[in-house]
Amino acid sequence: MQRVDEATWSHPATGDWINLKLNNSPLTEPAWLENIPAMRRNLAIEYAQMGCLIEAEPVVLGGVRGVVQVVKVPIPNAPSGQVFLANIFLAKADRHVMFGCAAEERGITGVRETTIMAKLGLMMDGWVMPHPYAPELKGALPYHRGDDPAWDAQFPDHPLSRVRAWVRWVLATAQVDPAFAALPDFVPGPPAPGTASGR
Repeated sequence: MQRVDEATWSHPATGDWINLKLNNSPLTEPAWLENIPAMRRNLAIEYAQMGCLIEAEPVVLGGVRGVVQVVKVPIPNAPSGQVFLANIFLAKADRHVMFGCAAEERGITGVRETTIMAKLGLMMDGWVMPHPYAPELKGALPYHRGDDPAWDAQFPDHPLSRVRAWVRWVLATAQVDPAFAALPDFVPGPPAPGTASGR
């Protein structure tokens, strides 16, 4: 990775980039680690407007509890292709950190999906699946069988595999400032009227 500025790095060969951002404000999520099903459902609904939340998993980094979100969105202003994002959020009462990686499809797109469909002997009607966090959800991009991490080892160079590999690397190697780790944890307030409860 090559440093772009104080908070951004890019990979010259793949175009992948990572970004670290400290926000001096609390998260606005109505549900967090105290109610993981509700958190996942809320995030799935939120990301459906622009793409698709693939997964939202609790993690621990430097002794701080957080959430990793893996998302896919269309490449802006492109006829095809997707950008895959992995964002690690560490939330404290009055601030939060977002450490993210983005990887974009390049060249011929859809190779992972087409290959998996052929291996499974599926047509489109068996490919798209109900979203695991909100089964009734219809988003800008579908949740499908090719999103399963079980396929990553067969497609290590695919952007989705790369962002998941980046998450594993960060969780194994990154350090958190002890002063940040010592701050009180984020606890969401009462949900706003009409917010999904996850029940």
